[in-house]
Formats: sequence, C-alpha cells, structure tokens
Amino acid sequence: MRFGKQIGRLFGDDPLAAPARGVYEGIVSQARQPAFYALCGVPDNLDGRFELVALHTFLVLRRLKGEAGGAPLAQALVDVLIRDFDRSLREMGVGDLGVGRRVKEMARGFYGRIAAYETGLDGPDDMLRAALTRNLYGTMERVPASALAAMSAYMRREVERLDGRGLADLLAGAVAFGPPPAPGEGEGA
Repeated sequence: MRFGKQIGRLFGDDPLAAPARGVYEGIVSQARQPAFYALCGVPDNLDGRFELVALHTFLVLRRLKGEAGGAPLAQALVDVLIRDFDRSLREMGVGDLGVGRRVKEMARGFYGRIAAYETGLDGPDDMLRAALTRNLYGTMERVPASALAAMSAYMRREVERLDGRGLADLLAGAVAFGPPPAPGEGEGA
C-alpha cells in the first residue's frame, strides 16, 4: 500500500498536491509584499525573495509539525517548493546538468534555515535575531536593529496566528498571514 502511495505521488495523482500548491501560492504572495522590502529592509533581489519564501514556508511547516494529518501536507508542500526551485533555475538559464546540484544546494540551505528559525523561536529573541541576520539579511553588511526587531516580532506573531487556526484551511489549500511588520513593530522587545 505504501509503495502505491509513492508511485501515485511520482505520477502526480497525490490528493494533497493541489492544496500544497494553493498554500505555496499564498506563501509566495505574502513574500512578495512590498513592505518587507521597503519597510523591513529585506534585500529586494533574488536572495531576498528566496529568503522570504523560505521564512514563510518554515512558518507553515512549523504549524503542520506534530499535527495529526499534517505530515503528508508538509511533505507535499516541500515537494512543491523543490519543484519551484527547479523551475526557477531553469528560467534563469541554468543548464540541465547543473540544475540538480543547485536544487540540492538550495534544499540544504532551506533545511538549515528551518533548524535556525526553529532554534531561534524556541530561544530568547537574540537567537531569533541572529538567525534572521544570517539568513534573511545574510547579504547585507549591516542590518538595522529596527528591521531585526520588526521581523522577529512578525515571526512570533505569525506563529501564534497560524497556531490559532485549524488544519482545515491548509488542507483546503489556503493560508492566511497577517500584514507585514509595521514600522517600529518589535522595538523595545
């Protein structure tokens, strides 16, 4: 039976593929919000956009972790993310021989971010801010403290928001994030 599920996923008849695509589209839509770039200082380039997609995917995966019935959707979401890595690289002109290696590097980086953000959220705020500095703002020489405070507060707010929602929305292919951080959010925390 398990082998049949794997074959089904391989050939595209996974019943969670459509909901995972819907959730991923919501993640990408949130990551494209101009406020992240204009107000929070996230670099408005390929790296910054990748980092915001990774951050929001992490938030959804964290919500699914430990949830009865959450693991299959989490896997389907990661499958969509990896396929998007592949598609994006091909659109950028990476040759067929280099795509597999680059996708593996991106996936490894993504899993590293998951570990860093999980540790950061479970620890004091300076740990989360350090993870954001290394990842979300990794290409910047100097990260404004206000940007780190805002993004740290945003992540904690979104964890609570997602934890307060039922699994049904995600299984239906919908994810709802709150607004991007407002100027000054998280300062003094």
